[in-house]
Formats: sequence, structure tokens, C-alpha cells
Amino acid sequence: MMVGTSAVSLDKVEAQAPGLVSLYKSAAVSLRKHDLVGSRAAVYLVLDRSGSMRPFYKDGTVQHLAEQVLSLSAHLDDDAVVPVTFFSTDVDGTADLGLDGYRGRIGKSHASLGHMGRTNYHWAMDAVLDHYLGSGSTAPALVVFQTDGGPTSRAAAEQFLRKASHLPLFWQFVGFGDPDDNEFTFLRRLDELAVPTKRLVDNAGFFPAGKDPRALSDAVLYDALLREYPHWLAAARAHGIVR
Repeated sequence: MMVGTSAVSLDKVEAQAPGLVSLYKSAAVSLRKHDLVGSRAAVYLVLDRSGSMRPFYKDGTVQHLAEQVLSLSAHLDDDAVVPVTFFSTDVDGTADLGLDGYRGRIGKSHASLGHMGRTNYHWAMDAVLDHYLGSGSTAPALVVFQTDGGPTSRAAAEQFLRKASHLPLFWQFVGFGDPDDNEFTFLRRLDELAVPTKRLVDNAGFFPAGKDPRALSDAVLYDALLREYPHWLAAARAHGIVR
């Protein structure tokens, strides 16, 4: 197990964002379970704004996921600020989610972005990569990528993931909707892309959060988010991708 402490202390979370304390504690349990205590990572959140996502924004499901990811980032990222990318046909907009002012942030940002289009992963993936490279970060990145279906341009998404496998970013896809829906066939294919014939290391994971993602316990959500990341981290270190 890695020895260390969380990037942001419980005392600071209690002072700045008391509404996140329960999530912060739940994330700590999963980090311990996956031998990630004391590790550091830049945490990103990518949110689908295709038209079919409207109910998930309206009922607060997307905001809840954002709060879960923010609470996880408080353990991993020294500034506990999650860069958020909203996408549909293209990149619709960006926002920063921090311990201050996180309540209702996702809904307000979403409402300001106008038309909800189709689903193109690769533009959002490229935006995250540009942000990461521009940040000067030396830590690996954990990208939580939420969507409710496969992309319009599947070839572009797969090509991006394959080319990005030599970079220190892990893409954890989260599917909102019926887990048996054919919409998630492509995401399962991405998750299972062959190594090393199609990519240097396994740099992506996928799990379906179901029709009502809020019904998942925080413990189950965090375990799913972190299940494959440690394996990627070990492989990335072995290949010199992460130092």
C-alpha cells in the first residue's frame, strides 16, 4: 500500500464543503481498498450533453456525479479543482468545479450552453488532452467520462484512444442508461481493445451506472471508478509513461 495522506484534509473539506464530507469519507475507503492512499492524480470530468441526456440534468443526476468526482479529487489533486468538459456534437463548454461554489454548478453551466446535439467523444477527449498538456502537470490524469450512448464517429474515438495510450491519462467511461442497451456495445469494445496490438497499455475502463445512477451507493460508484485505474497505473509505470 502507498503511504501518504490525502491532498486535501478532512478538516478543510469540513470547513469549505461540509456537504461533501460523506462522499469524501466514502472515497477514502475505496482508495484504501485499491492501494491508492497518498497517490496523486489530476482528475477530470467529461459530461455528455446529447439530447437524450436532458432528464439526467433535470433531475440532478449529473450534478450528483460531479459531486462524487469532486470528493474523489480532494484526495488525489492538491487544488481539488475538477476541470469539466461538456460535449455533444462538439465541445459545448467548460467549467471548473471546486470545493467553493459546487452546489448547482453543473445545472447552471449546462443551462448556459444552449442546444444539445449529437454525441462525439473525440472532440471532448482532445480538449481534455490539451488542458492536461497545457497545465504542466507531472501527475497522471484520471478522466471520468460520462455518456449515455455510443459516439456518432466511432472510428475517431477509437483512433484517439489508441494514439493516447502512450500518454499518462486513464479514461474511465461511465454509462448512464440501460446496461443491456446496444448503445454501450462500443464502450465495451473500447474497454477490451487488444494490448499491445492496438494500444500500448490498457488505458480505458467502462462500467454501466444503470437507468438511475443515483441509486448506486457511493461505495459501489467509487469502487467502479477505481477498479481498473491501479492496473493501468502499474502498466504505465512499467512502460515509462508515468514516472
